[in-house]
Amino acid sequence: MTASNPGGLLGSATGAGSARGSEQTRPPGLERSIARLLTVGTYSSIALLAIGVVLMAANGIGPLSGGPVLDVTTLVPDLLALRPAGFLWLGLVVVVATPAARVLASLVGYLRRGERTMAIVAALILVVIALSVALASGLEG
Repeated sequence: MTASNPGGLLGSATGAGSARGSEQTRPPGLERSIARLLTVGTYSSIALLAIGVVLMAANGIGPLSGGPVLDVTTLVPDLLALRPAGFLWLGLVVVVATPAARVLASLVGYLRRGERTMAIVAALILVVIALSVALASGLEG
C-alpha cells in the first residue's frame, strides 16, 4: 500500500485498478476501420451538401423555394450537369447510408474475428434497416 494507491495492488474495492482489460490488448483494427468509414462518410456528405448550397446560390435558387423529389435515375445526370439537386440529394443519401455502412462493416469484422453472436446482431440490425427502407419506399408510391 502506498499513499497514491491506498487500496494496495488491486486499486479499489470495485476492482477498477490499473489492471488492463481485454479491450486494451485487442488490436484496434476493426474500430479504426469503422471510425475511418464514419469520418469519410461525414466529410463526404458535408462536402456534397456544401457544393449543392453553393450551386444553389450561384443559380439564384433560394433555400425555401422547394426542390425536386429524389429520383435516383436523374442523380448522375444532375451531378454531371452540376445541378444543385444532384449534389444535395447525393449528400443526403450519403449521410443516411453512413450508419448502415457502419453496421455492414461491423458485420464483416465480426465474421472475420469469429464473433458469431455479434455478427448475428449486426445482421439483424441490417435486416431492420432494409425492412424500414422497403416499407418507407412502399409508402411513397
